[in-house]
Amino acid sequence: MAADRVFVAVGGGLAAARAVETLRAEGFDGRLVLVGAEPELPYERPPLSKGYLKGDEERDSTFVHDRAWYDDQRVELRLGTRATGLDPAAHELELAGGERLRYDKLLIATGSDVRPLGVPGADAAGVHYLRTLPDSDRLKAALDGAERVVVVGAGWIGLEVTAAARERGDDVTVVEMARLPLQRVLGDEVAAVFRDLHVEHGVRFEFGSGVSQIRTEGGHVVAVVTTTGDELPADAVVVGVGITPATALAESAGLEVADGIVVDATLRSSDPDVYAAGDVADVDRPALGRRVRVEHWANAEDTGPVAARAMLGRDATVDFLPFFFSDQYDLGMEYVGWADPRESRVVMRGDPAKREFSAFWLDGARVAAGMHANLWDQGIDPIKALVLSRRDIDPQRLADPSVPLDSL
Repeated sequence: MAADRVFVAVGGGLAAARAVETLRAEGFDGRLVLVGAEPELPYERPPLSKGYLKGDEERDSTFVHDRAWYDDQRVELRLGTRATGLDPAAHELELAGGERLRYDKLLIATGSDVRPLGVPGADAAGVHYLRTLPDSDRLKAALDGAERVVVVGAGWIGLEVTAAARERGDDVTVVEMARLPLQRVLGDEVAAVFRDLHVEHGVRFEFGSGVSQIRTEGGHVVAVVTTTGDELPADAVVVGVGITPATALAESAGLEVADGIVVDATLRSSDPDVYAAGDVADVDRPALGRRVRVEHWANAEDTGPVAARAMLGRDATVDFLPFFFSDQYDLGMEYVGWADPRESRVVMRGDPAKREFSAFWLDGARVAAGMHANLWDQGIDPIKALVLSRRDIDPQRLADPSVPLDSL
């Protein structure tokens, strides 16, 4: 493999780290550069709202590798350096300051950006977002010093932060436009389980409500004013109203962009020498028969190596299902597959009241996605097999805990 070739990965997260790791493991011996806008070593994001935020894990545990690993593997780290432009015709990446970096193959793994809350007072001290490791550092300190926390948005990040804040003894109110937490992702039946879980732990929900203003004194947040007219006292506000794929670099290069950078099953973009992986990639997924962009840890973990092998000309495709997990209080869950709950029938098995159950989203009679909560002896593999089988399943047998899943 030609030693004069140059491969570049843009991004400071898990997808980029796994890609450079795989390139070296698969025998690439050319120049290998990782460009990251943040000054931190590439790190994993789940601990930011889970173990590290709760104080159960050390900061260094978030890093994919230590600096010595990159030195040993001859990976040039260009950290704290933003990629500002891309010229596919010239095969050059432009960096902040004007430097142009030549490449033979390029991976864009720039992830996502938080969606800001566009209301008066949203830029006040005490208003937090959670996307980066420094964000988690600041939020961790804020939760330690707060008594009253308002969380805006009842998605995965919002609920995990809520659980961490309650476990620290903070009073927490969650403001959510929908009628239930996670309603868009899980549908009413399963979303109600998460609502009840948090209510039992003392969380107050303001459903059907948004934020009209964040009130401040001396430049620091003191209250959140909702669209229904309530005023919620707050020492800290955490905003989790979604993320958007960081596609600016791809757009500057004229690459095809839709819901993220459009790539095929090998993660190749509309330019044959540019690939995309992780949150930013809008991937053609044969296992689902559709194009889907996924924003979870496993997607970065799995697509980074696929992109690396494809960049090397190997036979590599995204032939796996989307997977994600969450931990909130005493509920741990895993989900596999992809389903729109608005178009699916939900079948439950087990005891949701005890939070030991499985849920399945059916497309007709086929299982499109499934999850389990606290069924660690069973795990996710039997559910994954049902999704991959694409077989018609009897819903009554699916709901019957006495029927082994693998018999279906």
